[in-house]
Amino acid sequence: MEQRENKHLRLPFDREEAARLKAGDYVYLSGTIYTARDAAHKRMHETLQKGGDLPFAIKDNVIYYMGPSPAREGRPIGSAGPTTASRMDRYTPTLLDMGLRGMIGKGRRSEAVAEAIVRNQAVYFAAVGGAGALLSRAIVSSEVIAYDDLGTEAIRRLEIKDFPVIVVIDCEGNNLYDTAILQYAEKAAVKI
Repeated sequence: MEQRENKHLRLPFDREEAARLKAGDYVYLSGTIYTARDAAHKRMHETLQKGGDLPFAIKDNVIYYMGPSPAREGRPIGSAGPTTASRMDRYTPTLLDMGLRGMIGKGRRSEAVAEAIVRNQAVYFAAVGGAGALLSRAIVSSEVIAYDDLGTEAIRRLEIKDFPVIVVIDCEGNNLYDTAILQYAEKAAVKI
């Protein structure tokens, strides 16, 4: 696989900045992101269907699919590992069409989401699953801003510094999961 240099990105970010990111890039994110999982996405969808407003400005922002564990003393948040992104796929194209610029999760996305990423010049980032305690070290502050009744699935505003992610689907539709499999197969075939 082609070696890429590490990139640093300040959030929120726009279409032009998204266009500079390529599948396979290692990126350190700093700034503001929002957490939302299944229940929060369902509630946001219902709110939009009723003509209501979302609890935060979606344009150029990033949603992290994560529900944290309780914070230890002196820490803003507990373990903060990614949730499987495909569980939000039915709601994601609408949010992308509203201006959502990025998502952080783990695992593959549907074809509809991949198409919406390209259509809206957005990016899907992956965070390392199973590394929630390490990822939480990059979270400077955490505040519940909506749907407190959902507990760990409430929407939080996080301030992050050098949060490590990998670009999985870039705004041109390149998908690291697909290209990595092909590159691995090519290398494996050579060694046989």
